[in-house]
Amino acid sequence: TLAVWDTKPADPTQPTNWVELKTAAASLTPADALKHERKLLKFWIQSFLLGVPHIVVGFRSASGILTHLEELDTRSIPGHVKRKGKASWDGNVCINFAAGFLDVLRKTVGTGTEEGGVWRIRRRQRSPVIEIWKVEEAGTGGILSREFVAWREELRGREGAEMQG
Repeated sequence: TLAVWDTKPADPTQPTNWVELKTAAASLTPADALKHERKLLKFWIQSFLLGVPHIVVGFRSASGILTHLEELDTRSIPGHVKRKGKASWDGNVCINFAAGFLDVLRKTVGTGTEEGGVWRIRRRQRSPVIEIWKVEEAGTGGILSREFVAWREELRGREGAEMQG
């Protein structure tokens, strides 16, 4: 869940100081600590990519009762994992992989400026291979509302008119 950390800036050109609210099971064993470290990767990458500077994690007992809160600075999570954790992941490796994957995806699927159809992406459990294949030649696969598609077409029409004018 995304929330505002303090107050929304009066100046709309200034970024909003967001905070991500997350929950996690309280770590009790070394296996729990490794599981939490892997969950931190998901927390970090989501917030990092969206520019969310803070994460508040509510830890819960096995019965679902909140036991304590921890405030995390998004930028410091990879260093914390490297220094104090089991170093099960590296932020630089994650970002480099994401950049490479998005580059392959862009080259395979396209940029969205042309009709791209419906594509599927899959990585089977325990497989190092990510599969990308076309499911339908055109359309959205029913995942976008008619209103959204109409709005995008209207924007595309306006942009085309502005470029010609």
